[in-house]
Amino acid sequence: MHRRRRGAELFLLVLALAVGLGAYASVGLGVNGEVPTNIVVYGGWLAALAIAGHVAIRLTAPYADPVLLPVVTALNGLGLAVIYRLDLARDRSLAQQQLTWMTIGVVLFILTLVLLRDHRVLQRFTYTSGLVAIVLLILPMLPIIGVNIRGARIWVQLGPINFQPGEISKVLLVITFAGYLVLHRDALALAGRRFLFVDLPRGRDLGPILAMWAVSLSILVLQRDLGSSLLFFGLFLTMLYIATERPGWLIVGSALFAAGAFTAWRLFGHVQNRVDSWLDPFASWETGSQQVGNGLFGMAWGGLLGRGLGLGRPELTSISESDFIISAIGEELGLTGVMAVILLYGLIVERGLRAALVCRDGFGKLMASGLALVFCLQVFVVIGGVTRLIPLTGLTTPFLSYGGSSLVANWVIIALLLRISDQARRPVPNLAAEAPDDDNEHTQVVKL
Repeated sequence: MHRRRRGAELFLLVLALAVGLGAYASVGLGVNGEVPTNIVVYGGWLAALAIAGHVAIRLTAPYADPVLLPVVTALNGLGLAVIYRLDLARDRSLAQQQLTWMTIGVVLFILTLVLLRDHRVLQRFTYTSGLVAIVLLILPMLPIIGVNIRGARIWVQLGPINFQPGEISKVLLVITFAGYLVLHRDALALAGRRFLFVDLPRGRDLGPILAMWAVSLSILVLQRDLGSSLLFFGLFLTMLYIATERPGWLIVGSALFAAGAFTAWRLFGHVQNRVDSWLDPFASWETGSQQVGNGLFGMAWGGLLGRGLGLGRPELTSISESDFIISAIGEELGLTGVMAVILLYGLIVERGLRAALVCRDGFGKLMASGLALVFCLQVFVVIGGVTRLIPLTGLTTPFLSYGGSSLVANWVIIALLLRISDQARRPVPNLAAEAPDDDNEHTQVVKL
């Protein structure tokens, strides 16, 4: 008998809500010496959103993974508490806006589960998704609606609303990459010349990776968005490797990335500034390195266990509610809190890859792998930049950082992962009748 595990999900969801509400109460106690007066309304709203998501899964995807929803609820609740803590220091109301965006994200999460009953339907829109993704990436470059914020032209303004089309593009690109690679993986897996015990791809098959490399460089040059450029190219490269199992693609992709990164560093001032801040964030304190330096000082001050929520000074780091929210967590919750956050992200990636492993169709395998890799790459790039492991790129930390576009897109990604997980874990009604299809699917598993 196949267990649905919805009871386990509900239990974990209660623990996740305790994390979010406990952090919110701790912020009030740390800053004002009392529990926030609106904690009942806030807690009720947060609990209603979590329960609504749970009920939607129970009704539309009963065999879906029971861990994903509680993990993202815990991350989202912690992010809201940290943003609220920064609001108290800066006299703003970003946490209230973030809760509104969370509400929109959960509504779209539910709609995705209700309307999309089979993820394989998305394979029909392989090229349509790619076209829409490219159009969305071009929108910030258009006059009037395109907006330049903090040196990056990645925003679109429609009246009072600003959003990043790139956050929607990453979902559509995963669908495009998965559909394309399922159709062409056999040709892309053919070996070319052998170099140092590695079979390199054939020259005639380099078109897709060169095209994606050109798109990534265009994003870097025209939009000055180092993070999205790295995310999109890294996503395509890793999905290509998963589909073909050819290490040669990693070698070719790494060489292209190194060449593009070196050229960008030599030609573009904003890339040089990022690299200089990475190499020595304290060398030019008056010319733009304060953000990285303040973040490092804050995390060092937090130490192993942190200063306590509401007892640090994370507001001294600019944009700490967005790009540098992990430094605020490191300052007030310490290295222990940062490690706990990384572990939660690791669980999201692990559950996404597990869904890919048990999925019965090649498209679903690649799509689940790609969606999990979005979180993996984005978290690595963001936390790596804040901790000075790599140059700072400017992406948001999923579910933690302030930003409606990112939050809504990530809730939709979780819904897609749950849909694939439900399809993969659902028992087959008549195994004997579906034996030929299972044989074909087993062949797809072997190829992957």
